[in-house]
Amino acid sequence: MFSNRYVRTIILSRVFLQLGIWIRNYAVLLYVTDLTQNNPVYVSLISVAEFAPIFLFAIIGGTFADRWRPKRTMVWSDLLSSLSVVAVLLAVMNGGWTALLIGSFISASLSQFSQPSAMKLYKRHVPGEQLQGVMALSQTVIAVFTVLGPVIGTFIFLQFGIHASLILTAVMFLGSSLVLSSLPRDAEETRSGEVGSFMKEMKAGLRYIGSNPSLRTLSLTFAAMGLGSGLIQPLQIFLVMEKLGQSKQFLQWLVMTNGAAMLIGGAVIMGIAKKVKPQLLLMVGLIVTAISTVGIGASTMIWLTIALLVISGLFYPSIQGGIQTLLVRNTEGAFIGRVSGTIMPAFMGMMVLGMFISGYLKNALSLLGVYVVSGGLILIGALLLLPLIVKKKTKAQGT
Repeated sequence: MFSNRYVRTIILSRVFLQLGIWIRNYAVLLYVTDLTQNNPVYVSLISVAEFAPIFLFAIIGGTFADRWRPKRTMVWSDLLSSLSVVAVLLAVMNGGWTALLIGSFISASLSQFSQPSAMKLYKRHVPGEQLQGVMALSQTVIAVFTVLGPVIGTFIFLQFGIHASLILTAVMFLGSSLVLSSLPRDAEETRSGEVGSFMKEMKAGLRYIGSNPSLRTLSLTFAAMGLGSGLIQPLQIFLVMEKLGQSKQFLQWLVMTNGAAMLIGGAVIMGIAKKVKPQLLLMVGLIVTAISTVGIGASTMIWLTIALLVISGLFYPSIQGGIQTLLVRNTEGAFIGRVSGTIMPAFMGMMVLGMFISGYLKNALSLLGVYVVSGGLILIGALLLLPLIVKKKTKAQGT
């Protein structure tokens, strides 16, 4: 897997990007909270700046990714991200701190063009038997920074301040662009059947998903998982205080425990990727996560909650790796950008919806009730995969 030049290069670029993103995110968060005396409106605007581009530009970025050459798209996206951070730094030096929100928005928007292009390169240059291991490796990189990112970002801001944090962010994005520029020149694009206007190609991508049973199933599964995840995302702090009787600061240990388990789980998935079918890996991961979620909501013992978080974290990479592998395997190269640009917002949109209604549900039901609903939705996502698994078994028996 690491002998593949494309895998090595893209993973290294993702390391630079993750470092830049986490340094930027925590510098912006801590700087804005300091300036506004923890004003919740401005703090919430940070999340809007980071998540809104996924709704606004994912399908647009995916469509352009199918029209443009992937290497060139990724190099320019990361380079422009770096330049946008430099512009924000100049604005902050002149007292314009609101530029931080605009810069975060621009940078997150550009990533919606870069991510689908990386999927296209994997589709073209990674053998099918290695694909699942590569996806697990990508999730492992994210898991590493889920644990280390907040620590690194907070340390750099507290030690060196906002200016140094933004300079480092720009350097990391530039580093990613330079690493990607070492890839071989893009081959000529293979275009989809309906070549023409941007809107025509975007509609063709949506029709492609609608006509592909596997992609329709993945979209529904991802949406159910997103809604279930969103319901409990804002309630973790209440879990710590109401169920475990701990202070808010205890939450960081739960998050780090879960992230460390994700890291171990990603390493395990890379080892077994060739032996386990991605649809089975995905279904098992969802079922284990559903059971763990209900257990976490019911637990009043710290050791049990931590054990369930470890189990959940160990299986989380199998969910993301399974979905990404199935997405790439079931999508023609000419449509990969539009497919990934449509399915990801299905997850994020439902997650944000879940986050929005979670407080109301907690008041209407209870903390445990919301966790049960969340586990039920994730289990529904697993059951939706049954036709896909049965279809694969039938096809295997027929050969």
